Amino acid sequence: MLFNEFKINELNKCVYIKNTYKNYVIVCFYVDDILILGINDHIIKSTKKVLTNKFDKKNLSIVDVILEIRIYKTQ
Repeated sequence: MLFNEFKINELNKCVYIKNTYKNYVIVCFYVDDILILGINDHIIKSTKKVLTNKFDKKNLSIVDVILEIRIYKTQ
């Protein structure tokens, strides 16, 4: 992740953040799960591509609950 301009969150080493002009993406690793949060589809898709090149993964769906926390998408 560090090679792709992500910065590690010093408080939680499983969280990586990438800031670009007008965009950001947050990647959270938890055991064998990955949660990708971003403000537009382009940066999320490019992050998925980076991860696919390095790891075996499958896209399950848009998350609605993780670690017993309900996630809501807002506009």
